[in-house]
Amino acid sequence: MQVEIWSDVVCPWCYIGKRRFETAVALFGHPVDVVWRSYELDPGAPARRDGSAVERIARKYGISVQEAQTRYQHITDLAGAEGLDYHLERARSGRSFDAHRLLHLARERGIQDAVKERFLAGYLQEGVAIGIPDEVGLLAVSAGLDAAEVEAVLAGDAYGEEVRADEARANDIGITGVPFFVIDERFAIPGAQDPATILSVLERAWQRRTPQVVEGTDRSVVCADDTCTT
Repeated sequence: MQVEIWSDVVCPWCYIGKRRFETAVALFGHPVDVVWRSYELDPGAPARRDGSAVERIARKYGISVQEAQTRYQHITDLAGAEGLDYHLERARSGRSFDAHRLLHLARERGIQDAVKERFLAGYLQEGVAIGIPDEVGLLAVSAGLDAAEVEAVLAGDAYGEEVRADEARANDIGITGVPFFVIDERFAIPGAQDPATILSVLERAWQRRTPQVVEGTDRSVVCADDTCTT
């Protein structure tokens, strides 16, 4: 079973959704191939934004700084329930395009999930400026990618088309927010749903793809070879 997950590395809900999905998969008991798809929440962002993240959120949504801080605390508490130690006040937001390009490299090298995990933790917990090539490159190498390959990707435009293809497909599907899970191209889960909800969809998808076998002992009701036609 393949599960494609559209997600951004600067998205607090995406890390929570990743943990909840992992909890569901652990209970699922069947093999799952996870593919992380690219989705930029702000494609036009600069490499790094300066200033207070809380104040920026307050301006964006037309709320007070106190209200913005309350929102941050709420999502920090939800992350804590999943074992994540958010420090959103440290977040140095910026363009995530290079991170997504490196995630495509990581997919080819078989370590995409590890790199995705490192990017999310670096940005949401450690205050790494994900849009600065030197900083995102260090994260990628620490997760297992080859330093020379990372440097080459960041110095050029490799995997840019793959990122845009993921985003174009997201647009075709109608994805307007992340995380967004697509199972075997047939079932979808929008948002960071609870593990029980995710598990129920995984099980439904598995039942649809697996023939149902009814136990029985009457062998006269099956054809084992061409003799049953005579």
